[in-house]
Amino acid sequence: MFDLTGKTAVVTGGGSGIGQAIALLFARQGAEVVVLDFNEGGAAQTVQDIESGGGKGSFYRCDVSSAESVQGAFANLPRVNILVNSAGVSHIGKLETTTEADFDRVFRVNVKGVFNVMQAAVPKMKEQGGGVILNLASVAATVGIADRFAYSMTKGAVLSMTLSVARDYLDQGIRCNCISPGRVHTPFVDD
Repeated sequence: MFDLTGKTAVVTGGGSGIGQAIALLFARQGAEVVVLDFNEGGAAQTVQDIESGGGKGSFYRCDVSSAESVQGAFANLPRVNILVNSAGVSHIGKLETTTEADFDRVFRVNVKGVFNVMQAAVPKMKEQGGGVILNLASVAATVGIADRFAYSMTKGAVLSMTLSVARDYLDQGIRCNCISPGRVHTPFVDD
């Protein structure tokens, strides 16, 4: 498939769902995987699965919505070759049924979280001469999805941030792309 031997991949939200699947795949391809997740149990299970498959992994409990938490996790990392921003939360509601608290919660994790993590990773990538950032947006970023007002808005912001970072850092060897999956049956969707 592809070889990631000698690479360090940081995966936010790697304790479940798409993030976990990416963490496991990257480990099978030879990367040392660092899982950052608020869900310590899920992150520990991902690392256990990585190690039982012969890979190398570690995790840090991290609240991506907190710059302090993110900077603390990244202070422990000597390098970051690959960053996957998969951490996220959802919200069901239209404009009229979304409270300010709902809006703020979804924004803090889905937008500020991606910002915080990229802001911690980019200096490390610049120092080492490049890297790859992969942000998870959603089809909701470009297609109106009923009853998902706040979630769709945040995924649109992720798409825009991705495009800006791609332009700003390409000449420094940092590639930034996003994946916009549709509905995937994971605990995120099914709960």
